[in-house]
Amino acid sequence: MTLQQLHYAITIAEVGSLNKAAEILYIAQPSLTSSMKELEKELGISIFYRSGRGVSLTNDGAEFLLYARQLYHQYEVLVEKYGNQNYKKKFGVSTQHYSFAIKAFVELVKRFDTSQYEFAIRETKTKDVIQDVSSMRSEIGILYLNDFNRATLTKIFNSNNLEFHHLISCRAYVYLWAGHPLAKNSSISFAELKDYPCLSFEQGDTGSFYFAEEILSTSEYARTIKACDRATMLNLMIGLNGYTLCSGIICEELNGNDYLAIPFRPDTEDRNTVMEVGYIVKKNTVLSNTGSLYIEEIRKYLTAEQDES
Repeated sequence: MTLQQLHYAITIAEVGSLNKAAEILYIAQPSLTSSMKELEKELGISIFYRSGRGVSLTNDGAEFLLYARQLYHQYEVLVEKYGNQNYKKKFGVSTQHYSFAIKAFVELVKRFDTSQYEFAIRETKTKDVIQDVSSMRSEIGILYLNDFNRATLTKIFNSNNLEFHHLISCRAYVYLWAGHPLAKNSSISFAELKDYPCLSFEQGDTGSFYFAEEILSTSEYARTIKACDRATMLNLMIGLNGYTLCSGIICEELNGNDYLAIPFRPDTEDRNTVMEVGYIVKKNTVLSNTGSLYIEEIRKYLTAEQDES
């Protein structure tokens, strides 16, 4: 088994096609197929199901890829640290829908020659953030914990060999557009929001309250609408006077200044609205230099936001 074979297997799994993987890897498709058959023979398992529509991972293959990505990632960290001018370094982040995570990513990429790197930023579902980091598809995942989801998500982190690191704690804000009837309020309660649709990010068929990106996901909402991306949600805020509950850390440079984050006012004293935003990584792994710089950019942005507020 070679690092090259691991790289081949990871690439095939990501694109789901031997032909497409061969193009990306600049290798003849028969040679790629032969290399994978040799690897499967050595391991004594079938890594891929092959069909006319492409390839997919077997159960054994999915387990193998978990370890393969970890091993290959550590190789990439070594290459990045000790240098290989012919090697194109990779760095990926998966995140819930946070504009500050995108802003930090933008500032990170500006530091590098993009011709020497393959950068990836994935705004996605909570479950996918966890899966991406677990499988080493992304080095870092950005999400939040609170009193409601902490026990469940921590259990999931542990079962996936992940650890959570604190970035910032903040209270919930109501996020809406500047022309909303409640936009001039100094704070907003649930009672005042009852006539407007609550917007939330779709978490998929297997989604649960614990995966919700919005705090107070178990509360009763008279009107709810789900969206899959940040741009759609912003459009719904304007078109339908919708709102969402968020951390209040908004990057106007990316989202524009047509939207406001107004403090949420709990209607009961026992309603906890504190969010702990942080990042997850694999346990017992060292962040790459790029990963460390990304976290540095996030902390820099969050510190600046706190100083302004």
